[in-house]
Amino acid sequence: MENINLKIEGMSCQHCVSSVRKAVDTITGIKLSDISVGSATIDYDESLTDREEIVKAVQSAGFRVETISQKQLE
Repeated sequence: MENINLKIEGMSCQHCVSSVRKAVDTITGIKLSDISVGSATIDYDESLTDREEIVKAVQSAGFRVETISQKQLE
């Protein structure tokens, strides 16, 4: 299990949060996502997806990912 923290530019309301959540929830391997205005923390199964796919999903929802940090969960 991996964890990724994203700083997301362009989010300003709960509709933005819903858009990002909907985009992320379509990815196979997402185990837990905590999305709020301007940021997201996502746990995912690295054998099913990777951080690039997660970033692309956020970008496809119309937002920019400014910062990424990643850690392995035990």
